[in-house]
Amino acid sequence: MLLIRFLIISICILYILRSLIRIFLPMLFQGLVNKAQQQQNAQQRQYTGKQKPTGAIKVDYMPPAQKGAIPDSEGEFVDYEEVK
Repeated sequence: MLLIRFLIISICILYILRSLIRIFLPMLFQGLVNKAQQQQNAQQRQYTGKQKPTGAIKVDYMPPAQKGAIPDSEGEFVDYEEVK
């Protein structure tokens, strides 16, 4: 009799917990999603405030000119060996 009572109480508790999880877990995740979206929107607003006007070009690095470089009109020479 004690075993049957334990099983019935256990099943009832699990059923109640399952119902509560189905109710409260989506609310918890929705709160987390809303918080993440707010942070993303804040970062996006911060980024768009610092954007340059359309068509503006900024060059951060220009490599030094190479001495003895082959001009583009000469093409590229590739060494190869014939394999027979």
